[in-house]
Amino acid sequence: MDFTFTEEQQAAVEAAKALFASVAPDAVPSPALVPGAVAEDFDRALWAKLAGADLLSLLLDPEYGGAGLDATALCLVLRESARKLARVPLLESSAAAYAVQRYGSPELKQRILPKAARGELVLTVAANGRSGHDPAELAVSARQDGDGWLLDGTQTAVPWAQNADHIVVPAHTTAGRSVLALVPRGHEGLGIADQVSTSGERLGELSLTSVRIGGSDVIEADGAREWLRDLLTTGTCALALGLGEAVLSMTSEYTGKREQFGFPVATFQAVAVQAADRYIDLRAMEVTLWQAAWRISTGASGALPATGDVAVAKIWASDGVRRVVQTAQHLHGGFGSDTDYPLHRFHAWAKHLELSLGPAAAHEETLGDLLAAHPLG
Repeated sequence: MDFTFTEEQQAAVEAAKALFASVAPDAVPSPALVPGAVAEDFDRALWAKLAGADLLSLLLDPEYGGAGLDATALCLVLRESARKLARVPLLESSAAAYAVQRYGSPELKQRILPKAARGELVLTVAANGRSGHDPAELAVSARQDGDGWLLDGTQTAVPWAQNADHIVVPAHTTAGRSVLALVPRGHEGLGIADQVSTSGERLGELSLTSVRIGGSDVIEADGAREWLRDLLTTGTCALALGLGEAVLSMTSEYTGKREQFGFPVATFQAVAVQAADRYIDLRAMEVTLWQAAWRISTGASGALPATGDVAVAKIWASDGVRRVVQTAQHLHGGFGSDTDYPLHRFHAWAKHLELSLGPAAAHEETLGDLLAAHPLG
């Protein structure tokens, strides 16, 4: 394998860096200081800039107005967005559109993808199921009704549900198969209740009561749900990496200026060792992320399914981002809790990402099951 980024991927990173440079992570009030979510909508102005820079269409084919790149390119851009806590549904909309391109019908592709590429149509994904712990497709049932489908069930913690134009809802059929249904926001039978994430961002709980969806809006392809899940998870690992790198940089700058006994605290061995440990965490998060993204992008075979590489990336991202922000808070002292300083925002976002990824122990169990089913050597 070759982890050298292509010229096209590097160009996407440079465009993302230039675009996100003006985003200020401390421009949003602390979740603790507002009665509900920190904002009613995502950053529409930034979304328009992303569309203008062709960063919303990275994964789409040229015939739909895209660049034809892969999951690695998306993760590179997500990494940059997380450094600034950019409030945009870049991961969810990109992943949903890519799933439509890979598995959707020709009619669905033509109807959805050109508008998604231009930023005119926003997509999101209901990926957390009823409780956030069980497979998402088990929370909603889908049964055929004439030339359409009827959906019933509940999905919790759906990002940008109140603002997206379509929501990709995983569901299960009576035959035990998984499908993906594109449900328009405001569709008859669809209810959305407000929720607030750990980061203070707005989420939605979906209630589907006999929601009727046309047959062309349902993706029945085998493996589509699992592939979308792995892409969303890998993208979340990219967000965790970018956030962690920003926090470590912030901590390095602070400890280099903060003095005790006439010396910068960064020169103290205990401080340097903790910072070095977090740097190692970030490098492990990075290499496991690119391994997972490479497997998803290329479909390369291996001793284990790609889900194994995704599980390893989740182990490092979930534990790593938590350790990075905890060490940052410790090394900042009380200053890290000052709401005029952006570290509290990064901490809140990191906790949300950690909870989204789930506990490392669960992923280690998944990895163990895969190893048992696919013995190495």
